[in-house]
Amino acid sequence: MTTRLSLIAALLLSTAAAASAAELRIGLENDPDTLDPDRSRLFVGRIVFTALCDKLVDVNEKLEIVPQLATAWTQSEDGRSITFTLREGVKFHDGTDFNAEAVKANIERSKTLEDSVRKSELASVESVEVISPTEVRLNLSAPDATVMAQLTDRAGMMMSPAAFAEGKDFASAPACSGPFKFVSRVAQDRIELERFADYWNAEAIKLDRVVYLPIPDTTVRLANLQSGDLDMINQLAATDIPAVQGNGNLRVEQVTGLGYQGIYFNLANGPQSQNPLGQDARIRQALNLSIDRNAINQVVFQGAFPPAGQPFPPDSPYYNEAYAAPERDVEKAKALLAEAGVATPVNIELQVPNRPENQQTAQMIQAMAAEAGFNVNIVTKEYATLVSDGAEGSFQSHTKGWSGRIDPDGNLHQFVTTGAGFNDGHYSNPEVDRLLNEARTLTDPAQRKERYDAAQAILQQDLPVTYLYYQAWLYGVDAGVQGFKPYPDGMIRLQNVSDAD
Repeated sequence: MTTRLSLIAALLLSTAAAASAAELRIGLENDPDTLDPDRSRLFVGRIVFTALCDKLVDVNEKLEIVPQLATAWTQSEDGRSITFTLREGVKFHDGTDFNAEAVKANIERSKTLEDSVRKSELASVESVEVISPTEVRLNLSAPDATVMAQLTDRAGMMMSPAAFAEGKDFASAPACSGPFKFVSRVAQDRIELERFADYWNAEAIKLDRVVYLPIPDTTVRLANLQSGDLDMINQLAATDIPAVQGNGNLRVEQVTGLGYQGIYFNLANGPQSQNPLGQDARIRQALNLSIDRNAINQVVFQGAFPPAGQPFPPDSPYYNEAYAAPERDVEKAKALLAEAGVATPVNIELQVPNRPENQQTAQMIQAMAAEAGFNVNIVTKEYATLVSDGAEGSFQSHTKGWSGRIDPDGNLHQFVTTGAGFNDGHYSNPEVDRLLNEARTLTDPAQRKERYDAAQAILQQDLPVTYLYYQAWLYGVDAGVQGFKPYPDGMIRLQNVSDAD
């Protein structure tokens, strides 16, 4: 009898412990494409990496660069090198040590891995020099004002070299040094992480587990939040703000973001570029002028997503008023099509993610463009598939969002320079390359802006990308979740976040 009572007591204690384990369930708008920072292209992947992979440096709420795995750094007088002092006693999730050799291995992998999309972000890094186990130097081919900003994102994420050694698939068993370690992943269903006991800043981590659930439909995400099956949802639809605010068990968190939504055109990436839209800038200009961005903002986003005409938001010092969002001009659009000598309606294919707000936006563009002489065929795809197909050139045009970066280079260079990682349409203009590469080497904001203005003058004519709206970050959050602070970069940081439920 005593043995049985002891067994029952043990089971009850075990059940109570399991019940008290703090788990945060986060609904994401897409499923990450890969859990390898060097290969990752999707925004939602960055959210998961924020919990999984610490970086050399991070940003605070004011977008100032602050220490993370590097505690200090100095730049040489000629701007050709940056020396980092590394945090001591840091472990990767697989138990191996984080040190200068690990930094060297990570940076070199980002630069040399065949399908790395970090190459253009670290193009100026000529070599990595290990000075001591806690000191490492990046030697640059030329001064580069963008490197520190790049290291606050995936280019600066530190993975265990043992986990990406030859023959190993890092994405299937990722091991970094962040506050949470990988448990499991079921594609299109969930990603599960658990608290890393040896995390260097363990006292700031209040949660035991984090589960990310991809739910593309905003209505379904909200329903799961309302039912209590989720504790937080990313990308709350603007139209759902009143429903969340009217629910005493929920709240809205929001912050102005750095990114934008645009239409990207295939100009030279395979056979699908061989059509009037891809081969004649006047056709793209006509489509651009057929769109009423103000109407999209009001109808789809309840006025929360301002119209865009360039990659820099209005509060950026690099914003140029001359390239503000264009007003709709159907007659000018028709004139451009007539000048191009194409038969109307011009048939074009527009690929869009399978999210309601993207589909609504595409439907409005379809109706607006029809008045100017276009027949827009909307093709809906899961977002990771859309991105993958874009990289392979399997598109005429597609809409994609960009979460934005703290340095202006991050909002433009990798989309429009020759051979850059996100230049899916294979746009190439030597003068644009020259101007944007020069802007990277300058530290004076006025001089950098001159280059960006000159590049934009060309890009506004060639139009490899047309911008639709700037994004705000909107979150639906359960009232029991405490300590969450939204950041302008859109990342969900879990330090000091707790869940009372």
